[in-house]
Amino acid sequence: MGVCVAMTMEELTAVVSGGESEQVEVKTTTGQRTDGAKAVCAMLNGAGGFVLFGVAVDGSLRGQEIGTQTIEDLVAVLRRIEPPVLIQPETVQLPNGHSVIVLRVPGGVQGPFVYEGRPYVRHGSTTQVMSQEEYRRRLIEQMHPASRWEIQEAAGLNVEAIDATELTRTVDEAVRRGRMEDPGTREPYALLQGLGVARENRLLNAAAALFCKSDALVPLYSQCLLRMARFRGTTMTEFEDNRQAHGNIFELLQAGQRFLRQHLPVAGRVVPDLFERQDDPLYPPEALREVLVNALCHRDYQIGGGSVSIAIFDDRLEIASTGRLPFGLTVADLQRPHPSRPWNPVIAAVLYRRGLVEQWGRGTTRVRELTARAGLSAPEFEERGGEFVVRFFPTGYVVPRRVDHALSSVEQDVLRVLGEAGPVLVSRVQAALPGVPEATIASTLSALRTLGLVELRGWGRGAKWRLAGK
Repeated sequence: MGVCVAMTMEELTAVVSGGESEQVEVKTTTGQRTDGAKAVCAMLNGAGGFVLFGVAVDGSLRGQEIGTQTIEDLVAVLRRIEPPVLIQPETVQLPNGHSVIVLRVPGGVQGPFVYEGRPYVRHGSTTQVMSQEEYRRRLIEQMHPASRWEIQEAAGLNVEAIDATELTRTVDEAVRRGRMEDPGTREPYALLQGLGVARENRLLNAAAALFCKSDALVPLYSQCLLRMARFRGTTMTEFEDNRQAHGNIFELLQAGQRFLRQHLPVAGRVVPDLFERQDDPLYPPEALREVLVNALCHRDYQIGGGSVSIAIFDDRLEIASTGRLPFGLTVADLQRPHPSRPWNPVIAAVLYRRGLVEQWGRGTTRVRELTARAGLSAPEFEERGGEFVVRFFPTGYVVPRRVDHALSSVEQDVLRVLGEAGPVLVSRVQAALPGVPEATIASTLSALRTLGLVELRGWGRGAKWRLAGK
């Protein structure tokens, strides 16, 4: 390997001026070539960068004398990086007669890479050994295009296990939306093959996840599961409702939406000056649907015991799916438009044709827009213990449905009024609930006061009711 003279003095100065970072590593001499090669390995596993020999830690350009053996020794250590990658040393001659050696490391190269059998990553300006978990994940991602779960043969299933009605509905909708040419037949296997979920007279796992009847899925595909829970309070200590549903993606989507409609309270707000309550969904249904569809679409079906889950608490709602963000995608990337590399591209393509997935890479941005439009704070995205979680928060006060006993509808209505308009006179509460007798409102306020949920401030006719502690 020869020496490539490419980087200019101006370019070198610009690279060094920012100091060491995730993409810049400096070494005083090639006597530190082993550490330099580890940094090259780490940058290959990241976004690339520069490793410079002949630069002090303070950024001063000292250079070193370069001979034939200098380059040969450096190239020899670089050859210990696997898989092999061509990195040609460059030199920049300094006014003092010495030279800086530059290793220009490409980013976005298929890996993972190891140096002498060990993988490395950059964390800030340091080079560290990659964790075994991260290395395994990257190996799986490398092999993913050819061996991913969705394109493997569906074990023990044939076309008789397919829900032909759901399959036909999908094709009809795809044709109606102009996302598929009419195949001219509604024969199930021909449709499956046209959607790319069957080949050579065999079903693929994607066909099972999308169209298989639930009774055929249960013994063979336990991961085609949706867990749904409504917890009392803000922790997982006590269930109010706890369910599980097995089925294909379309069945699980319907089950999840039914559960959300059943358990999500309607947030009431008092319209100023009208003394009328207007009801709004506590969370925007379109945003919840978007997240649920994406969870079912992009989750890792390979993981045994995996599932999608919906958890409703008094103060938040969480939708989680098994698997981590793939292909180097980070939580920060989800805050802005980003390129889409779906983990299950065949499943994603079918859902796109059905109209359940729109522009790829924009799902999380769309969810943020929908929550902002509804007046909610931005949802949180988190990787947690091998799963990806989207967390929604309501705006303002959320009426509890149970304390030491279930609250009546009138008690909940009174709390809603106080949550939106309080502190208020009792006459304001009565005006906001015209169908409720005054005596009932008075007794309800008294009962809620006993429970410690509301309090009265002031005296006589000027006394006002408000939520306790507000």
